[in-house]
Amino acid sequence: HHDLRSRILFVVSHVTVSGSDGRLQDWQGASAALQNRAEVQASAPYVLGQGMLTKSGATAGALIRGVAPERERAVSEVLNHISAGDASRLTPGSFGIILGETLAYGLGVGVGDKVTVVTPRGRATPAGFLPRLKRAEVVGLFLMNMHQYDSNLALMHLDDAARLFSMGDAVSGLRLRLTDADDAPRVRRELIYELNGAGPNENYRVRDWTLEHANFFRALEIEKRVVFIILLLIIAVAAFNIVSTLVMSVTDKRADIAVLRTLGLSPLSIMQIFMVQGAVIGVVGILFGGVFGVLTALHVDTIIPALENFFNTELFPVDVYVITDFPAQMRWADVWRIVGAALLMSFLATLYPAYKAARMPPAEALRYE
Repeated sequence: HHDLRSRILFVVSHVTVSGSDGRLQDWQGASAALQNRAEVQASAPYVLGQGMLTKSGATAGALIRGVAPERERAVSEVLNHISAGDASRLTPGSFGIILGETLAYGLGVGVGDKVTVVTPRGRATPAGFLPRLKRAEVVGLFLMNMHQYDSNLALMHLDDAARLFSMGDAVSGLRLRLTDADDAPRVRRELIYELNGAGPNENYRVRDWTLEHANFFRALEIEKRVVFIILLLIIAVAAFNIVSTLVMSVTDKRADIAVLRTLGLSPLSIMQIFMVQGAVIGVVGILFGGVFGVLTALHVDTIIPALENFFNTELFPVDVYVITDFPAQMRWADVWRIVGAALLMSFLATLYPAYKAARMPPAEALRYE
């Protein structure tokens, strides 16, 4: 959850302000006004459109984002993750383009190659409607280690993208970076009221990153709860082994229990003996399992690649999973919660066998001895 949240915020903006019709006029004035807010750390204009990239018969759909490089670095981290080429070559009028590594690999292009950008905003001719075509040079590749962006996102200079999508002097909107990303919902609500007022007309659309990925993060929260329930079920199965072990021990020690009872040991003391025995089994297992789990979590970034190399397979395919590697974050609160649940189940597992041993009649146990 933490890793995905960080990578998403590397690319998307905390808050986005756009025109109701997809065009924002006088974005310079709007940017200056928004910069006066204490929560706004930086702002950058953008032009956003969908297109198709082609090269030697290979085609791929892409989300084309026009950016002003000098301002884009202040609101996102994409230009700081250039793996090949140089983002400084993204200049107005050059029609340079920066592709995600996965997208470039699918097209079979590298830095210096030319690709054809096809956009649906074309022009009407006597022969019919023709899409707009433009040759662009690949000036760089970026790698965010997140398949969604590495395979679908392409960056152009703001002026070139505005010409490509016939935006004129307008832009699609402004991307805002806040001092605290968790303040995005509150800032969004305030901006909606400030920009549109209380009237029915909506001249500005304001979105924040929690709305754009709401279903995604909600699914992550549900998955965390389900995984915790699955862990509890696994612990319950292991605790059942304690029950079976103690039941067999009680059956095997019938005569010894009867002798202790005849010597004056109370049923409560017999019950405590088997409860302690079961608790010791649980504590030893939890100790070894907890240490092994913590060590695995701390070194999972080296364990997973080693397993993939050993079995010659890919455990987490990039075309299935959102991220391309398997991160882990040690959260001691979760560790103690799992350990506490395991201790509780281990203790509960001792109650039935211990009670059965305490209720055993001494005469019945010694009859055949």
